[in-house]
Amino acid sequence: MKLRLILALAAVVALAGCKENTAATMPPAVALNADAMGVFCGMNLMEHPGPKGQIITASRIDPYWFSSARDAVAFTLMPDQPRDIRAIYVSDMGRAPSWDAPGETNWIDAKTALFVIGSRKQGGMGAAEAVPFGERAAAEAFVAANGGQVVTFDKIPADYVLGSEPPAAANELEHSDVRTN
Repeated sequence: MKLRLILALAAVVALAGCKENTAATMPPAVALNADAMGVFCGMNLMEHPGPKGQIITASRIDPYWFSSARDAVAFTLMPDQPRDIRAIYVSDMGRAPSWDAPGETNWIDAKTALFVIGSRKQGGMGAAEAVPFGERAAAEAFVAANGGQVVTFDKIPADYVLGSEPPAAANELEHSDVRTN
């Protein structure tokens, strides 16, 4: 009897441990394909240059697609958008074939990416872009060629992704509102 109780308790603990690991695991990114339509523009993502974004939520089977990484970041700041976000992926432009072909499978976790903001490059819809990179050296090389500055996901100013004016200088970033998520 004692052995059965110990085995039952061990099984409960093991199952609880599995459930915690499953909840903490991010779902994998979905490869960019011809069916990917931008949430905000309603257009096919493959028709636009620059980095893309996708957000996977618990309440949808398919990801929300974005024609720019900037739009994916903006989505997370909008109060009327879903809050059951399980993963945010953006194109790693350090591994992209080119600006015009940002890649179908080179996704990185947006929360660990480095973003170049304030560069001369425009995103898929012709607006200022938050250009994501998986490695600092690639981000710095992009800055050397295109201007801008490197920031982390949580330091992208809300007014940069939601407003129309990019910050003019690095010291303005220190004083602007940023997302705290």
